Amino acid sequence: MNAPDRFELFLLGEGEKKIAETVVNSIPNCSDFLMKKEDHTIGNLLAEHLKKDPQVMFAAYKIGHPNVPEVLLRIQTNGDINPREALVKILKQLVAAYGQLGREFQKELALRQYADQGEGAGGV
Repeated sequence: MNAPDRFELFLLGEGEKKIAETVVNSIPNCSDFLMKKEDHTIGNLLAEHLKKDPQVMFAAYKIGHPNVPEVLLRIQTNGDINPREALVKILKQLVAAYGQLGREFQKELALRQYADQGEGAGGV
């Protein structure tokens, strides 16, 4: 088989960088971000959240080839912030939102486990 080992789809190689920025000189306030070992999940999430930011004029992603785990994300801003700052801002917002979601999930899970224990103690 000439298929790559599965771990090669998500583990970075030695010296390999996760993300690289390339400024697009032909478009003002625009950069391309190449993210290694990623797929549609992160590309779509970032592009959709970036589009909601009023300082972002354009955000889109593409996958070059289905067998190559790389996402190219293009961001153009209005000039108030640069594309890197827009990406960092959205990433921080997503980390905070998913952190809150994780805390709420853990709280609900603990309550559910507590309720299940209470049902088991009183009934036959």
